[in-house]
Amino acid sequence: MINVLELTGKLLERYETVHGKVDNYFGVLAYWALAQAAEAGDNQEYLQKCIEYLSQYPDNFEHPYYNFEYYRVGGNGRAWLFMKGCMPESEEVLREYAEITYNAPTGQNDILCSPLDKEKEKNLRRIWIDVVYGTTPFMLYAGLALNEEKYIDFAAKQCFEMYELFLDETCGLVHQSKGFLPNPKRISQDHWSRGNGWCLIGLSELVRYLPEDSKHRAKAETYFVDLIDSLIPYQTAKGLWRQEIIEPMAWEESSGSAIFLYGIGIGMRKGLLKGDSYKKVFEKGIRALGTYCLTSDFSTYRSCPGCLSPGEGAEKGTVKSYLTERMPQKDEVHSYGCFMLAFVEAYKNGIYEVEIEGITK
Repeated sequence: MINVLELTGKLLERYETVHGKVDNYFGVLAYWALAQAAEAGDNQEYLQKCIEYLSQYPDNFEHPYYNFEYYRVGGNGRAWLFMKGCMPESEEVLREYAEITYNAPTGQNDILCSPLDKEKEKNLRRIWIDVVYGTTPFMLYAGLALNEEKYIDFAAKQCFEMYELFLDETCGLVHQSKGFLPNPKRISQDHWSRGNGWCLIGLSELVRYLPEDSKHRAKAETYFVDLIDSLIPYQTAKGLWRQEIIEPMAWEESSGSAIFLYGIGIGMRKGLLKGDSYKKVFEKGIRALGTYCLTSDFSTYRSCPGCLSPGEGAEKGTVKSYLTERMPQKDEVHSYGCFMLAFVEAYKNGIYEVEIEGITK
């Protein structure tokens, strides 16, 4: 057995050992998760590690290409720490990058689009659900910390518009993308695990931090509970969710499963998910991460690699391509931060230890 907050630190150490440089949006994800672990456990070592890392942004860091500029300043982790009263020196730079985001190119329904598409007809610009993970929390935290209502409105609008556009009403889950198929007006056919997780992160942060009297709260709570309730029936016997969530023959995927558990944990603590049924789903899922997705050296398993409307030609964005073009990986870069978020919520919901059994098949 290992303490779940200690485990978050071990996962980040594993990330750094295996991949060397921790960067791009998945690196920012891991440090945002570590910052939350630092607060949950009053861990000054974790907090200092986060501050030292995020203080390098934007000027003392060799940046990769970003589709969205908020990653250049440290993304969710930097904005969250500033909102919490840490890193007060971040005010000016966070305002600068919130303004850049607020004025960035948009596509259908004024959803943030690929910046490479800004010369295309607006309705044909590429948009994808992953963007909710970075945009909604960053702009929400910035808006709350800087007392800028327009940023909060922007955070909510991006999340709600994405959810509404990509919602499959037959199952209550969301598709990933629009504009990537041979016909750019069509939406991908998937119900991808981590894509639904990215959407859930946005909704989770809204229900977690929106003021009680916010004009956005009722819709945020409705969409949040609806998505959770649509996910729960698809939890597998092991306690995970599948790469293509509704396909019973699909392989079980860990990073999306971890994000779902993060959201469920928040929902239980906020009183939006009441009753033993949610608790059982949560506990089963947390156990599954330790049993089926981790080994004693803190290697992660079953995580989908980068996945944006995979496939070629007529098969691009099809369920078949999500299942066959992307296969589960060991020590996949997205996995660490997702796992860390889940284990922080485990701690906050009274699960202080998890057993790592190392069964990965």
